[in-house]
Amino acid sequence: VSFDNRGTPAPKGRAWRKVVYRQIGVLASIEQAAAAKVVQSWPNVDPARIAVWGWSGGGSMTLNLMFRYPEIYRVGMSVAPVTDQHFYDTIYQERYMGLPQDNEEDYRRGSPITYVAGLKGKLLLVHGSGDDNVHYKGSEVLINAMIAGNKQFTMMEYPNRRHDISQGENTTRHLYELLTRYLEENLPAGPVSH
Repeated sequence: VSFDNRGTPAPKGRAWRKVVYRQIGVLASIEQAAAAKVVQSWPNVDPARIAVWGWSGGGSMTLNLMFRYPEIYRVGMSVAPVTDQHFYDTIYQERYMGLPQDNEEDYRRGSPITYVAGLKGKLLLVHGSGDDNVHYKGSEVLINAMIAGNKQFTMMEYPNRRHDISQGENTTRHLYELLTRYLEENLPAGPVSH
């Protein structure tokens, strides 16, 4: 199941920018978790077997959901995430968040790393060490925070791969087989338990 926050069509436009201003990482997390709670109530859904995955901004969302809503999400797979908004492209961040020195609290509130203590489920973190968009440093900082908080997780680094993690022979296939295997091992198919 996939949810479009606020149902906004592309191109997003001025109204969307005004709604999300200073709310990147916060507003969408609230909306995604609310949608997942609705899905949990469906008769053919096992509420104890909800997973989430995403790449780039979706990877950040995965972390925010796993850390902020551990009662909903049991498994998460985060690929090339922005873990701390201070580390991302200033053209994007400052357009939607303002300047960090003027808006430090919202940068903190929107960054997944702020909520590491909430992790309870199974988490796979994937990043290319040569990522030239969402720099690998963010994952290193997150890894250190999870280690300091004694949070268990699984990590896969793809050496020298960029943000699309496609460089090198067999890389794309390897990545998608990794994601599939992680989900099958940590949230295997089965009957609804309620």
